[in-house]
Amino acid sequence: MSDLLFGIDVGGSGIKGAIVDASIGNLSSDRYRIKTPQPATPEAVADTISKIVKHFEWEGPIGAALPGVVRRGIVSTAANIDKGWIGTDADHLLEEATGSPVRVLNDADAAGIAEMIYGAGAGAEGVVILLTFGTGIGSAMFHDGILIPNSELGHLEFKGMVAEHFAAARLVEREDMELEPWAIRVGEYLHHLERILTPDLFIFGGGISKRYDDFSHHFELRTPVRVAQLRNNAGIVGAALASRGITPAERSIDEERS
Repeated sequence: MSDLLFGIDVGGSGIKGAIVDASIGNLSSDRYRIKTPQPATPEAVADTISKIVKHFEWEGPIGAALPGVVRRGIVSTAANIDKGWIGTDADHLLEEATGSPVRVLNDADAAGIAEMIYGAGAGAEGVVILLTFGTGIGSAMFHDGILIPNSELGHLEFKGMVAEHFAAARLVEREDMELEPWAIRVGEYLHHLERILTPDLFIFGGGISKRYDDFSHHFELRTPVRVAQLRNNAGIVGAALASRGITPAERSIDEERS
């Protein structure tokens, strides 16, 4: 089996694709990005993904990370894309558009798979929670390398509101909240997750993670925290791995055998 895989990451502002070298967990091509169509209907997004696949002249399985809950290829929620996605068989839709077998999964889950194999979660055991702080709060949860899909921890009720309304990075990046009060909020949210889920490791992701050293002193946690390493490539890499059914647990077993 070739180490070259193909991943797509669907975002609210852009749809990105690249060829991934699964032997090292990095891109083996430049990313190709097309602006997310508005409205981001299933048909419009599928057409955009088809153009990206044709750009690379890719033939073979495709993994696609989508901002929503995905159960066996069926989309149940839609964040930053058109609500018409809800109830859509995304696997089938994208297979029809591209002519290739497609595996669609939640975007945070895709990022988590990549981080668990090649990034901050590599080798971690027990309960690991990846959180991506951006417009909202995405999450991926693993137990001994096995993904618990569609965790949606940013949608927990916290402090009388949806958690991502309380602690998403957009409060700093777009809504002029100072870094210190935001970090205190994030620390409270992480402590809440710590109390109810008892994780062995948090992985802190999202663009604001570049400033982690500026605000992490506000966190009072028992759980270790590591900063995500793959950054903007995580969704593409994780989606590509998912196209072949590669999981952190399986990769760990393969490494032990070798």
